[in-house]
Parts: sequence; structure tokens; C-alpha cells
Amino acid sequence: MKNQIPNWLIILGGCGQIFTAVIYPYIRHKVFDWYNDIKQLKPLNQEIVKTYGRYIQGLNFSFGCIAIVLSNDLKNGTHLAIALTGLIAAYWVGKVITQIAYYPMYQIPQKTIFKIGSYFMNLLFIFFAVVYTWLLVTNVCQTF
Repeated sequence: MKNQIPNWLIILGGCGQIFTAVIYPYIRHKVFDWYNDIKQLKPLNQEIVKTYGRYIQGLNFSFGCIAIVLSNDLKNGTHLAIALTGLIAAYWVGKVITQIAYYPMYQIPQKTIFKIGSYFMNLLFIFFAVVYTWLLVTNVCQTF
């Protein structure tokens, strides 16, 4: 199978992932009132939650940088390309599954901007899941 995924699509995915990393603090603070909720936890648990939040933000940013800088390498069919696209695909597919399975039971604030933002972010997560799963499948097909 010849590379069918254009670089611009991978780079667009990378830009979107960086966007999610940049917007993440705003969403936590303005949409979810995250910091006030965290204050109800014990100090160690507060730090654990904040650390995991930074991990998520860091992964999103790092995956975006990798996609932008190494778009050709992500689709070259090497074992490393398979491993990395597999990791990124699993991350975003897991995020989409979590969004669908758990998040609908919670209410976001009903401001129009937050409703639109919620749909936009969900579409973005689905886009990431599709692009990186497509990359993974393409890489696996090239290798075998």
C-alpha cells in the first residue's frame, strides 16, 4: 500500500493537537471550574490531579510537534512509525471512547460558546483518532 495520507493532513492534526494543549487550561478553568473542585481534595491528591492534567497537556503538545516536524517519518512504514502512530492512535481512540461513554452524563455550562466548543472539540478528537489510526493501518500494511 502506497502512502495515501498527505502531509498536510498529518500537519493539520499536529496543529490541532497543539491547539488542544494550549486551550486545555482555559477549558479547565472557565468551563469546568476545575481549580475550585480540586481544592476539595487532600493536598497530595490535588498535586496528583494537577500532574495528570499536565501530562495530558504535554502529550497533546508533544504529539502535535511530532506530527508537524516528522510527518514523513510517521508514514514511512518503519517499526518506529508503527509504534508511534499506534501510541497516538490508541491515545485518541481512547479519548473518543471516554468522551462517548462517560462524559454525556455530565453537564457543561449552557453558554452557547461552550456548547459550540464542546462539539468542535469532540470533532477534533474524532479527527485525531481517524488520522492516526489511518496512519497506523497504512504503516502496518507497508511493513507486511
